[in-house]
Amino acid sequence: MQSQSPAEKRRVKLDQLVEFEGFDTLDELLAASIADSVSPAICTNDGCDYTAEMEPDQDRGWCEECGTNTMVVIHPR
Repeated sequence: MQSQSPAEKRRVKLDQLVEFEGFDTLDELLAASIADSVSPAICTNDGCDYTAEMEPDQDRGWCEECGTNTMVVIHPR
């Protein structure tokens, strides 16, 4: 089995976040969260699907589940 490229891994994580947040498409999620003071975020570590709401300008991205700085917001400002 061929491993996923970094771009493919990011797309899988985005798709998971869309589903976890209860939307049908990424565009719907972006439209709903663009004017909010916090943004949906997901851990980018393989095997960790922790999600949270984070400030878009955060630069540390601490994951409370796996204890690493790997949380990424959906649209950083």
